[in-house]
Amino acid sequence: MRTVDRLTEVERVVRVLRGEADRFTRWGGLLAERLPDGARLLAAGNGGSAAEAQHLTAELVGRFDADRPPYAAVALHADTSSLTAISNDYGYADAFARQVHAHARPRDVLVLLSTSGRSENLLRAADAGRERDVTVLAMTGPAPNPLADRADDVLAVPGCTATVQEAHLIAVHLVCAAFEAALAEPVRRVS
Repeated sequence: MRTVDRLTEVERVVRVLRGEADRFTRWGGLLAERLPDGARLLAAGNGGSAAEAQHLTAELVGRFDADRPPYAAVALHADTSSLTAISNDYGYADAFARQVHAHARPRDVLVLLSTSGRSENLLRAADAGRERDVTVLAMTGPAPNPLADRADDVLAVPGCTATVQEAHLIAVHLVCAAFEAALAEPVRRVS
């Protein structure tokens, strides 16, 4: 694809993301509600999507923009000993699901990233998340796809693999910005 065509595709997906602003605010608010109370974010993806998932967890444990406390966030693919042992003993399709069963607790949030929305290991992770009563959020390429169907909420963006991954990075940053903005809001108690 020519450079100018790629840029046109990126511009198109940014317009799509602009239309998803409420979703990013909602996701950031969900994380701001749960993580300070001890819930965790678990994230996973394959290849470039793994890098985006790990980027998300790094922003939450470290910081995105504001100086704030660290929050529990784990990229399931980053534990290479668990990943390779589970893959060897149970098959790669169960590499994330087994970790979700081990680590996930109710009120945790599981974020799964997939450009196709069809990766078996992520589908099984989503199923495991539902079994463990966690909120499953997905970032995928074009819908419909099986991962979108299994998630509690999904950001499905159009485009080729590279454009979807670029959109997911922007989405990760928008969720982090919404998370930090929600943390900064005064807590409103209902009497």
